[in-house]
Amino acid sequence: MTERPREPGRGARQTPRRAPDQRGTPRRAPDQGRSAERGQEDTPRRVPRPIRPAAPSSRTTSGTPAARRGGGGGRPPQGGGSAPLRLVNPRPRLRLIAVGLTLVILAFTVRLLQVQAIDASAFADKAAVNRYITVPLAAERGAITARDGSALASTVDAYDITADPYLFSPKQTKIKDAPERAAKILAPLLDKDRAELAEKLSRPGTRYVLLARQQTPQTWRKIKKLKARLAAEASGAPKGEKPNVLAGIYQEKHAKRVYPNKDLAAGVLGFVSSEGKGGAGLEAMLNDKLVGENGKITYAQSGGRQVPTAGVREQAARPGSDIELTLDRDIQWSAQRAISDQVAKSHADSGYVIVQDTRTGQLLGMASAPGFDPNDLRSAKVDSFGNPAVQDVYEPGSTSKVMSMAAVLEEGKATPTTAVTVPNRLKRADRAFADDVDHPTWHLTLNGVLAKSSNIGTILATEQLGKSQRQANQVLHRYLRKFGIGRPTGLGFPGETDGLLANPGKWSASQQYTIPFGQGLSLNAVQAASIYSTIANGGERIEPTVVRGTTGPDGRYEPAEEPQKRRVVSEKTARTLARMLESVVADMEGTGTTAKIPGYRVAGKTGTANRVDPKTGRYHGYTASFAGFAPADKPRITVYCAVQNPKKGSYFGSDVCGPVYKKVMKFSLKSLQIPPTGAEPARLPVLAGKGRNG
Repeated sequence: MTERPREPGRGARQTPRRAPDQRGTPRRAPDQGRSAERGQEDTPRRVPRPIRPAAPSSRTTSGTPAARRGGGGGRPPQGGGSAPLRLVNPRPRLRLIAVGLTLVILAFTVRLLQVQAIDASAFADKAAVNRYITVPLAAERGAITARDGSALASTVDAYDITADPYLFSPKQTKIKDAPERAAKILAPLLDKDRAELAEKLSRPGTRYVLLARQQTPQTWRKIKKLKARLAAEASGAPKGEKPNVLAGIYQEKHAKRVYPNKDLAAGVLGFVSSEGKGGAGLEAMLNDKLVGENGKITYAQSGGRQVPTAGVREQAARPGSDIELTLDRDIQWSAQRAISDQVAKSHADSGYVIVQDTRTGQLLGMASAPGFDPNDLRSAKVDSFGNPAVQDVYEPGSTSKVMSMAAVLEEGKATPTTAVTVPNRLKRADRAFADDVDHPTWHLTLNGVLAKSSNIGTILATEQLGKSQRQANQVLHRYLRKFGIGRPTGLGFPGETDGLLANPGKWSASQQYTIPFGQGLSLNAVQAASIYSTIANGGERIEPTVVRGTTGPDGRYEPAEEPQKRRVVSEKTARTLARMLESVVADMEGTGTTAKIPGYRVAGKTGTANRVDPKTGRYHGYTASFAGFAPADKPRITVYCAVQNPKKGSYFGSDVCGPVYKKVMKFSLKSLQIPPTGAEPARLPVLAGKGRNG
C-alpha cells in the first residue's frame, strides 16, 4: 500500500486538532474507516482495556497511521475500531438541579411561616425555658475586729433560695399542683410556711421570686440532692408521670453575717438586715465602707440548669473594707458580764459600763445590758437593738459635781481646804434643798463636800462663781459645755443623743440650784466617762473614739484620724481634782469606799439621781452611777457605770455601781499589765479644822 504524502504542517511532533464537523464530533479520515474494516476481517474482536495515562515522552504514542494523524495533543482511540466519545447535553441536569433547589427553598419558607406565624406562641414558650439570666454577685462584707485582730463580726457563705414561677406552671410541668408539691418539699427545709411558699411559686407574670434568705450551704445541698433525684426519676418515667417539681429552684450566693462572740459588744456592733444592710450600731454607721460593690454574672440556663458550654459573662464583686476597733475583747467581756449580772441582781431596767484609755480617748469597752444576740434577731426585743450607752439620755446626779468643783477651783473661788458650813436644809427659790441623808450641820472642807457628796455644799460653792446668781449660772454653763455636755460625743453612732443643757437664761428658779449637783441637765454614758477622762488627762478633753483603723480591699491599712482635743481646765486644777476624788474612795468619810482596789490609788465619785421615766416624763425611780480612774497619780483607765431604775436592794450608786466599777477596773488594770502604785496617797482633809482624816 502506497503511503499518502503528508499534508503541509503535519508531523509527529505537531498534531493540531482537527476541526469538528457540524455535529460537534471530530472529522474522520477516509482511510481510517477502511483500515478498521480490514482489521475486523482478519483478527478477532477484543474488549478494549482501560485507558491509562501515558507518561510524557518526546516520542509518539503509537506508530500507526491513525495515531500519527491524530497527533500527540489528543487521546488515542480506545482499542481497535471503537467509536469516539460524545459530550452529554447539560440542560436536563441543570433543570433537575433547579427543581431541587426550588423544592428546598419552598420547604424552608413553609417552615419559617409555621414557626413565626402558626406555632409562634408554642416556640416562644420553649424559648422561654432556655434563656440567659443575670444573677447578682454579692460583695463580701468587711470584717469588724477588736484591737488585737480577733473577729467580732465576720462573713460566711450562705445562699438565697429563689425560684422561677414560670417553670411551675401547668403548661411546663403538665400537672396542676406543681407549686403545692414543691412547697411541701421545701417548707421543712427552709423553715417557711407551706402556703406562703406555694403562693410565691404560683405568682403569674414574673420569672423571679425569693423564697428564703441566707440559707446555710447544708440546706442548699439538701435541696440540690432532691432536685437531682427528681430529675433522674422524671427522665426514667413516661413523660408527665413523675415531673421534676424542683426544676425551677435556684440559689444565689449571698454571704451571711455572723457574730462569733454572740452578744458580746452587740450594742456597739449592731446587726445586718436580711437585705444585707447595716441595721444598727457600727454596721449601720460604717455600712458604706463595709458593704463593698456587688458584681453580676450572666449565663445560659436550660430547664433550670446552667449550660456550661454557652459562655459566662462575669463582673467581679469588690469586697468591703475591714474595720479595726479600739475595743479590747477581754475588757469588753469583763464589762459586759459585770453589768449584766448587776442589772439582773437589782431587777433594773438597764445599765451600761464604759472603759476608756485616758491618754488617747479610745474606748476599750462599751457594754450595755440587757443585750441581744445579733445572730438570732427573732428572739431579741426590738427596743434592745440600739446602743443605749450613747442613745439613752438621763440626769447624772452626783457624778456631775466634779464639773462644778472644777469650775470653782479653776476660777479661784475656793481651794480643797476651804471651809464650807452645810446645814440640814437650804432654802433657795421655791423649795428647801437637802442631802441624801438627814444630818446635823456639817463643817466640811470643799474636799469634804465632794467626798460626802453634799448637794447643799455644792450649791453654796457654785454660788461663788459670780457676783449674782445669774453670773454664776453663766460661768457654770460655760464649763459644762467645755466638758462636752449638750454636744456630740464625736463617735457618730446612729441615734446618738447630745444630752440636754438649756441656756442659762432659760434655767428655772429651781434648775439654777439643781444643775450644780446633777439634776436638771442630762447626758449619755460616754459623755459621763469623758468628763473623768478629761480630769485624768490633765484637764485636756480628747474626743472619744471607737474606730482604730481601716484595711481596704487592696490590703492597705489606714489609721483613723486623730481625735480632736480641747483644753477644759489647767493641769493644776486637774491634779487637785484627782486628789479630791481619791478622798471619795480612800477616806472613811467618803461615799465610794466600795471601789477600793488593794495596791492601787483609785479616784472615783458616786452618783444617785432621781430618774425621769421616759414613758411618763415624770420622776420615777433612780439612776445609780459610779465614775473614776486609776491609778490616781498616773491615770491610765477610766471606768463609768450606770444602772437605771434598780428595784431590788439598794439604789445608791455606791452599793449598785461601786462593785461593778471595782470588778471592771481591777480586771482592766491586770489585763493591760498596769503596775500598782507604790506611794501612799496624800489625803486631803474632809472635815474643816481637822487636818488629815483617817
